[in-house]
Amino acid sequence: MSRSTLLYHQLLSLLSQYSKYKDFRHLKALAWMINALICSSKINLSEWESYVISRANQAQSIERRWQRFVHNNRIKVKSLYVPLVMAAISNTHGKRLYLALDTTVLWNRYCMIHLSVICGGRAIPFLWKVMEHKSSTVAFKEYKTMLKLSHRLLAKYTDVMLLADRGFANHQLIDWLTTSQWHYCLRLPCDVTIHKARRHPLELKYLCPLKSEAILYHNVGLWLDGKCRSNLVLANVKGAKEPWAVITDENPTLQALWQYALRFRIEELFLDSKSGAFQLEESKIRDRKALERLYLVVALALLFATTHGMTVQLKGLRTQVDPHWERGLSYLKIGLRWLKGVLYKGRSLFDPTPLCSQNTLPCFASSKARRKYYDAISFTRISELKCLRV
Repeated sequence: MSRSTLLYHQLLSLLSQYSKYKDFRHLKALAWMINALICSSKINLSEWESYVISRANQAQSIERRWQRFVHNNRIKVKSLYVPLVMAAISNTHGKRLYLALDTTVLWNRYCMIHLSVICGGRAIPFLWKVMEHKSSTVAFKEYKTMLKLSHRLLAKYTDVMLLADRGFANHQLIDWLTTSQWHYCLRLPCDVTIHKARRHPLELKYLCPLKSEAILYHNVGLWLDGKCRSNLVLANVKGAKEPWAVITDENPTLQALWQYALRFRIEELFLDSKSGAFQLEESKIRDRKALERLYLVVALALLFATTHGMTVQLKGLRTQVDPHWERGLSYLKIGLRWLKGVLYKGRSLFDPTPLCSQNTLPCFASSKARRKYYDAISFTRISELKCLRV
């Protein structure tokens, strides 16, 4: 077996072991596409010919193969991907599972709704949906089905927390989370009306504390009607551009701010997908369903490379691909460099292992980033108020 096909054969073995497929040829095409993406780091179907072994002699024939895959309605993204990601997060049983919900816009035309798992200091794609929508703000009905499916898939996980930014805080989501018994940490926009201890409701922007102060509210009413009740943490951190207002179903403590901050891992995922690692925005495909299938290739490459990067770290081989004294590259980039070394330097290809439930070693690209991470956030005053329903 040639070294150039070693990665392909492991990918094909994983896909055939876990994924539910209708035609084995779909798995072969998918494995070659992931192989080509890892090698080229580009979502450009016409540039993948060099990384694929095929009987076809014409580059156009190979590119048409990828085009047929992404436009094939028989290929079900969830059936191919979900079993693999469920196996990857199997180590998180018995621990709190964090899910991050967010959107990103491509070419000012398509909006991708992402639901990701926060695991080992990284965000891993779990479910996604592409819609023709120029704005990053979407209605609850657009992602309700995604939440229902994830709730069914994660039925065995008894401790799940949803993290989401200001665009997702609404009545419908809070009601659904209450029914599903998921925990949540959601950030509120500054124009939300708050019903608290005072006689008249006020907009959130008038309640913000002074710099280096925090206020913990119990059982505040939200929006104009005030019927939705939640706990609120208001914090004005020194050095931050604007105050944070985070609602949670748990007791309001500063821990809620730390938990909400885990949501920023999905921003790193978007960066890796769009420009940092795989150049998704270079794709020439402009079809909603085709983009969902194309992102399947990206998600599997992200998952496979990240698990490999964690394995390299745990085996003590990180310094072979990371020049920093301590880890300065993400698990994704460690995995990508190692996998390219498998093809071009004869390195060992490890068996995939589940994702680590904890971040084994924080990643710092510079000494400045390290100092910023470990700088303690202190408050000169922390107040606590309990609001009674009138």
